[in-house]
Amino acid sequence: MVKIECYIPEEYLAQLRDALNEIGALTVDGNYDYCMAVSKVKGSWRPLTGANPYMGDMGEICEAEEAKIEFTCKKELYITAVETIKRLHPYEKPVINVIPLI
Repeated sequence: MVKIECYIPEEYLAQLRDALNEIGALTVDGNYDYCMAVSKVKGSWRPLTGANPYMGDMGEICEAEEAKIEFTCKKELYITAVETIKRLHPYEKPVINVIPLI
């Protein structure tokens, strides 16, 4: 099993949750699906020269409310889950953490 964490604008959350569930990444023990935790967080970043930011101005620190999603999935699914997140995520370089569980 792995734990996957990601930060995403809240308006993209439902679409991402549906897509992750569709590939089986949010299924636990075959008895539950749509298993994901969501927390509100405040993120910050500063676009540098050459960036194509979803939000914010070049050279200026930007802060915004985001949703942090967390879920566990089978190790075999993590690559497909990460690809799904990248496909639906509006950020140029989304933060996606994949943490092995023992």
